[in-house]
Amino acid sequence: MTYLRALREQRRGIAVLLGWSVLEGVPALLSGRLVGLAVDRGFAAGRPWVGVAWLLAFAACAVLGGFGLRQVFARLGAVVEPLRDALVRQVVRGVLHGGTHARQPDASAVARITRHVEVVRDATAGVLVQARALLVTTAAALVGLAATVSSLAWLVVLPVVAALVLFGLLLPSLARGQRRLVMADEGTATAAGAVFLGVRDVVAVDGAGHALADVVAQVDRQAAATVRMAWSTALRGVVIALGGFAPLVLLLVVAPGMVRSGELTAGGVLGAVVYLSTSVQPALRRLADTTSTVVLRLVVALRRLAEAAPEPVVVGGGAEPAGHAVELRGVTFGWSPTAEPVVRSLDLVLPEGSHLAVVGPSGIGKSTLAGLVTGLVEPQGGEVLFGGAPVRSVVAEVRHRRIALVPQETYLFTGTVRENLALLAPDASDAALLEAVAAVGAADVLARLGGLAGQVGHAGGGLSTGEAQLLAAARVYASAADVVILDEATSSLDPAAEAVVERAFAARGGTLVVIAHRLSSALRAERVLVMDGGPPLLGGHDELMAGSVLYRDLMAAWQPAPAAG
Repeated sequence: MTYLRALREQRRGIAVLLGWSVLEGVPALLSGRLVGLAVDRGFAAGRPWVGVAWLLAFAACAVLGGFGLRQVFARLGAVVEPLRDALVRQVVRGVLHGGTHARQPDASAVARITRHVEVVRDATAGVLVQARALLVTTAAALVGLAATVSSLAWLVVLPVVAALVLFGLLLPSLARGQRRLVMADEGTATAAGAVFLGVRDVVAVDGAGHALADVVAQVDRQAAATVRMAWSTALRGVVIALGGFAPLVLLLVVAPGMVRSGELTAGGVLGAVVYLSTSVQPALRRLADTTSTVVLRLVVALRRLAEAAPEPVVVGGGAEPAGHAVELRGVTFGWSPTAEPVVRSLDLVLPEGSHLAVVGPSGIGKSTLAGLVTGLVEPQGGEVLFGGAPVRSVVAEVRHRRIALVPQETYLFTGTVRENLALLAPDASDAALLEAVAAVGAADVLARLGGLAGQVGHAGGGLSTGEAQLLAAARVYASAADVVILDEATSSLDPAAEAVVERAFAARGGTLVVIAHRLSSALRAERVLVMDGGPPLLGGHDELMAGSVLYRDLMAAWQPAPAAG
């Protein structure tokens, strides 16, 4: 699990925290004892300066403990911040590897990052501070109390045990309430996010009332969960308060008689009061706070993260491909076991150096074919081979390096142009990157940005969609990929610019698969795969014009520009 693995990586930092905790526990161990000595050997014995000296010793211990606590907080960030980063990466991976394939932002994922991850970060810090201090303080206080007034130990044990038993009985309901609150929070974020993203559609269909009712229902559910959680928390507070105050009340009732009989000294009673009021009672309150809020929130948040963003299964084995020929044997794939397959019994061989265009109506499975070839999607039937080996069994690093997919959505990041272009070829020289830029026709874009040292804004800010697609194409051109799949990767370019990109990749060497945005891509390819929901048809342009009614109809409906061929 990501959480435990991240904690193990910080075990040295946690050990340092525990070391400073020993210093922090010194006041709890000695507080009552020093106060008792100040009374019995100083003030009660008519020697006030001796009493003051013992109190000064107590003050020195308090300063020492405060220094230990300061060191704990100073080193806390070094433990919890790497943990937070690891969990954010887990959520992002979970969204990217999720099976929804949605193209809209995941509002619930935003809630998980802004709410659950922060809860885990804060709760872990709380456990490291409060639970650690609770153990150290309570243990030190009980040892000190037993050494000071051993005959009164039962006054502490019985009420505390009773409070802890009752508190334990309340924990299941507290956990259920916390989970309801977490799920209600996600529901509100999802409902509100869906309305905000589709606000134009809501207005267009006059659905504002329905959308508002949906959001209000989720908000009411969240409010009800919050109120129920507040009642449970209040009951928890009452139980812990009884456990904390009952020992003090019993001490005040029993102690006078024991002092009169000589079983206790006044200093011993005062020391016991100090232990109870400054150590045991606050420790119980911290126990309640830590368990019913911090620990419960931590457990619920971790469980929700594990449910919604599980660690993705790493695809890949130890197979090494022999060459880069691609072959699909009887491949069938549907998006669920009961769904109609979008790819059915497909046989396809792509020898090394081949150039294939895939055409067909939208939603017919062309992008799914790209996912099958890259190994991103596992077929329900048949097999996909890369270099003679099942593509999903190929060593992951090899597969990622030798098969490149350029999607329609362009992914650029904040940084220099060089950093973006060299993403898949970090060792590429400036000359190689400039060659790639020129090959795909992106020289003007590079010049406008100020060369390789120019800056690219967040998500390609400042670039048109077509310019961003040219840079994405140049990035893959500069890579070592043997198989390149352009999945409508030139959809925002004009036909002439699209032709430049496809011809550049065809001349680059290796295998090229073009998921066609325009039928002009079919005219440039050696072979064309026609997908229409039935058995796919494969052949050259002239062959398909003669033998495929669908292909002839598509070509007849498309009016090719003279420059496209």
